[in-house]
Amino acid sequence: MLWEKKLENWVTGVKTSSNLPLRLALWNGQHYDFGAFERPRVTLRVNGPAAMTRLLTPSLDNLGEAYVKGEIDVEGRLSDVIDISYALAGSSLSANGAFGRITRHFNHSKQSDKRSIEFHYDVSNAFYQLWLDKNMVYSCAYFENGDEDLDTAQVKKIDHILTKIKVQPGQTLLDIGCGWGALVIRAASKFGAKCVGVTLSQNQFDLATERVMAAGLQDQVEIRLQDYRDVGGQFDRITSVGMFEHVGRKNLQGYFAKMNSLLKDDGIAMNHGITSTDPDSGETAMGGGEFIDKYVFPNGELPHISLTLEAMQRGGLEATDVESLRRHYARTLNHWAERFEANAAKARELAGEERFRVWRIYLAGSAYAFDHDHVSLYQIVCRKAGQPSKNLDWSRKYMYEGK
Repeated sequence: MLWEKKLENWVTGVKTSSNLPLRLALWNGQHYDFGAFERPRVTLRVNGPAAMTRLLTPSLDNLGEAYVKGEIDVEGRLSDVIDISYALAGSSLSANGAFGRITRHFNHSKQSDKRSIEFHYDVSNAFYQLWLDKNMVYSCAYFENGDEDLDTAQVKKIDHILTKIKVQPGQTLLDIGCGWGALVIRAASKFGAKCVGVTLSQNQFDLATERVMAAGLQDQVEIRLQDYRDVGGQFDRITSVGMFEHVGRKNLQGYFAKMNSLLKDDGIAMNHGITSTDPDSGETAMGGGEFIDKYVFPNGELPHISLTLEAMQRGGLEATDVESLRRHYARTLNHWAERFEANAAKARELAGEERFRVWRIYLAGSAYAFDHDHVSLYQIVCRKAGQPSKNLDWSRKYMYEGK
């Protein structure tokens, strides 16, 4: 058969360029070992000829889709599976051209953004509770010393943000993309702020509202099912954590201009978000971005930090502090992936087989991507541009005092 000859040539090419501890096991009993000196740590089982087209062009998108559709199965530690998948793609494909860091733009109307958010977040609250921390913070944690457990690191992240922007009792705070409410609840209960949190996810809105009521903070915290573009008024402090990835590169200036319009003249804001490490703001290479757009984050776009800072300035905001937390997100995702694996049976029951497989490889694959500088994450503190320098801090000392 034609695919058999192509398979033989492909296997020979991979073995010549790489030494992978991988076994390829076909449905007909044939198998191929790719490692010359090491026993296989991962077995990739091909369940039928339908997988061969994708397998012979092993982009991350093709491999991921074959796994999600049940055309292939994998055996071995998940971290080894991800490492070898990246190595297999890298040994077979060019990082330029069709499998390079392409840049795509999506429509970001209020309707399409709401659909995208619902697709990602409205799986079920119970599904996310399986592998997030107890406060359900779905963004990069902050490992101040490096040895914190996930629950502690997520509380430290929220406190790190609220300390950076100097939240004071009685101040008003807007949280754009408030998730399940952890930040606004903490800002109200510990820092004494009066908060508004907005989300486009019905599930997040429902549970966040319940949690505010359970904490007795309904006089201090309001949760809204609302697009950030429809928010009015002005606030002393604004936070946006893990949300601007949904804005779109072409809309960044308008997003920051809206933030500027909502911020009081002496206010402080923070944008915490994932960025591309490609200077041209391209997606992750080898088809990783295509898989994520198709199965995880529809219409997501990652700008490079340089584009983010430029759009922020054009939107009327001055960046006063920029901190990379790439290493912290790699560790956060490893925690999530480990928790997901520990609760695999329940996750499969709640999400169904296909979505379970999507999330299994998405979490572990994202940990790899952050660990290897394929994507990054920055916290940017900002104020309205054009203010006198006397309003700025001399150092970062205030961020760390008393911790």
